[in-house]
This record gives sequence, C-alpha cells and structure tokens, in this order.
Amino acid sequence: MNENVRVPEALRSSLAGLLDGLPPSQAAQAVERLIATYRGATQTHAPVLRDRSDVAAYAAYRMPATFEAVRSALGALQDAVPQWTPATHTDVGGGTGAASWAVAEAWDTATTVLDWAEPALAVGRELAAASGVEGLGAIRWELARIGSALKLAATDLITVSYVLNELTAEDRTALVDAAASAATGAVVIVEPGTPDGYARIIEARDRLIAAGFTVAAPCPHSATCPIEPGTDWCHFSARVSRSSLHRQVKGGSLAYEDEKFSYVAAVRGPAEPAGNRIVRRPQIRKGQVLLELCTPQEELRRETVSKRHGPLYRAARDAEWGDAWPPAE
Repeated sequence: MNENVRVPEALRSSLAGLLDGLPPSQAAQAVERLIATYRGATQTHAPVLRDRSDVAAYAAYRMPATFEAVRSALGALQDAVPQWTPATHTDVGGGTGAASWAVAEAWDTATTVLDWAEPALAVGRELAAASGVEGLGAIRWELARIGSALKLAATDLITVSYVLNELTAEDRTALVDAAASAATGAVVIVEPGTPDGYARIIEARDRLIAAGFTVAAPCPHSATCPIEPGTDWCHFSARVSRSSLHRQVKGGSLAYEDEKFSYVAAVRGPAEPAGNRIVRRPQIRKGQVLLELCTPQEELRRETVSKRHGPLYRAARDAEWGDAWPPAE
C-alpha cells in the first residue's frame, strides 16, 4: 500500500464541484441511460460517454463504485503476490481514471490511461490534477480505439474495469488477448457482479490461463470454476461511501451502497492465492458462523465455525464476503 496517499478523500474532493452548472434533470437523464448500459449487454463500436455532461454524470455515479471494486481486487492481488510491485501500469478503457486512482493508492506507478472518449479523458485529467496526489498528476491520458485494433505496449500491470460489457464478442476476445501479450506482470479485469458480468470474467480467465497466466485471485486455483454454468455466479461486494453529491445524482438517501462486482487477477509466474475464498456473505447464527467457500480442491464447500473453535470462531465472526479463509496469521 502506498501509505502516503489518501486517495478516497482526494477522489471525493475532486468530484465535489464536477456537476456545478449542470441542470439536475440533465444529469439524471444521463445517469438513467448509463445505468441501462451498465446493467445491460450493450455491444457497441462507439464510446458510451458522448459529451461532458455524460462524463460528469458518469464520474459522479460510477467513479466511487468502480474505485472501490478495483481497490478490492487489487488488495486480493497484493495478498497473493506480496513482494511484487508494478513500475508501469496501463488502464485500458479507463475513462475518467477510477481504476488508476485505485492503483495509485496501492503502488507508485507510471500510469497511462487509454480511452476512446476524449471528453472522458479531459475530465479524468482535470480530476487527477485537482487531487493533489502526485502519482495521479503524472498520468498520461491517451485517445485510443478500444477493440480488436488496439495495440498495447509492454507494461507491468494492465487493468480493464467495466469495459468488456461495452464490446462485441470479437473485440472482447481481442482485448483480453492483447492484454495477455502486453502485461509482463499482471492483468486485473473487473466487470459488474451480474450473471453476464461473471460469464465475461470466466471467458477472460480462461484466455489468460491459456496464455500462461496463473490466477492469483479471487480463485484459490487456476482450474475450471466449480460453479455449474447457469446455476449461480461468482461475485463480491464492496462498500461505497456516498457523498451528498453522489446521493443527489443517484436519488438515494443512505450514506453508503454496496457495489457488486466480478473479477479476475492473473499473474505471470507464481502466486500464493487464498487457501479458500469466502464466496458469500457469512451467516452469523447463535454460537456459529456458516462460511461458503471456494477451495483449492476445485469445489464449493460450506464450513461451520463454532465457539469451540476458539480464536477461529472470533475470526469467522469478523470475516467478510470475499476474504481469504482462514485469515493469515
């Protein structure tokens, strides 16, 4: 972790004035269209973000959630390869740079954001400059067509967050293959925590494994996912603090929301994945905790931890969805 960076606070501060001057009705309309795209199975040959009002609504609506989802995935990657530090990072389809903010919190890297929407790059550049975070101010923002024609330079870490759902099947395959070829250290891909999002992650996971990568997270193995297709899907949850601006744009009153996401983090070379991964919210009952686990034996298993397990029971009561199990000593 880059201990000198307080990125979440900087992000909220940078977003604070973004919607000033934008009529609330216009922002709400843009948010509704973006929600439909985010939840749907849009296939497009053009950027989803069309102008500055779209970008402003997107940033207020999505950046905090995307940041927290990628932050969670990167934390699991750090746990699996604790000695690895990327010097360079490419954020493919990064838009306003939410994933790059998460990377800046984890490591000091030289980051390049690629996106095909110039208004998104412009706003991303403004937000990063306003952050006061040195690493963000040094980001390179480059216009690039995201799809089968994309050429990626070699880089230590590649992130692809909430991008595959915008692409055709052909472009998705080409993008994952390009990331696998260019990444010298790791690839992290994040998608919405929906059945379709999970299906895209599994497709990407399979291609990364075929390209010689090892799955570092969330899976405790690089074998076939034990979930029978069509019966369930693997996803996780990240708690998102909502500013007053965020609540205004999303029409809610709670101070938080839970972002559901699916992801894969894969590395070149060895990794130390979780002994088991908690794949559902732990169920706390009187005197016991029920944990749903994905295991290195390539199976899903329920484990009951009771008071007689002593310290392990106390750890189970504190465990969260997505954590490694048992916890590191």
